[in-house]
Order: sequence, then C-alpha cells, then structure tokens
Amino acid sequence: MSSIKSKTLNDNYEIEIKSISGHSITVDEPLSLGGQNKGMSPDELIIAALAGCTSATLKMYAQRKEWDLKEVHTDIQLIKGEKTGDLPSIHRDIVLEGDLDDKQKARLMIIADKCPIHKLISGQVQINSALV
Repeated sequence: MSSIKSKTLNDNYEIEIKSISGHSITVDEPLSLGGQNKGMSPDELIIAALAGCTSATLKMYAQRKEWDLKEVHTDIQLIKGEKTGDLPSIHRDIVLEGDLDDKQKARLMIIADKCPIHKLISGQVQINSALV
C-alpha cells in the first residue's frame, strides 16, 4: 500500500508531502495563481507520476523480454477542458531508444497503457474522505 501525508506550510500554497518510504517533495502553485512556484503544481505531479510509471513499466517489460531498450523519453501534457466542467485530457508522446523492431515498438506502446498510473487515472477511482 502506498501512503502519502501532506501539510500546509507558511507560504500561501506551499505544501510539504512525505511518503511512507521516507521521501519528501514540495508542492506549490505557480506565481500566476498566488503561489511561490517552489515545487511542481498538483497537475504537474499527476502527469509526472504517469511519466515515471510509463518509463519504468516499459523498461521492466523490455528487460524481462531481453529487448534492447536503452532509454524511454516521455513528453506529457495535461490539456484542460475548454469550458468549465469539461474533463481534461492527457497527451503522451513516447520515444523508445534502442535496437527495437516495429513489432517490439508496437508491443511496448500497448504495454505503456498497462502501467498502474495509466490505469488509475484513466479508470474510475473511488476516493473516500474522512474528517479526523
């Protein structure tokens, strides 16, 4: 199970986030939204998770198959809906470096959609909140 704790800091939207594994990051909003831009915005964190998960999933799969995947590069954009209430979309470009044939590349593109974060954000996630 993954677990994250957060707390607000003194500057307007600056948030300290700590993981159960001992890592910490700062989240903030950009200056244009009243933040101090001291860290990634929550939107950026979502697509950063997708980038990291996509790259790791493809690397693990290629290693198990003993394919020559040297590097994975992703370029991910979160595209906000045009009107209030419209759902956003995510565009993900993937570059695969290595000695791979077309069939291997096609398979890796299918595997990219199987990364856990892709499944999480493209499905319906139940979020239960409790005031404690």
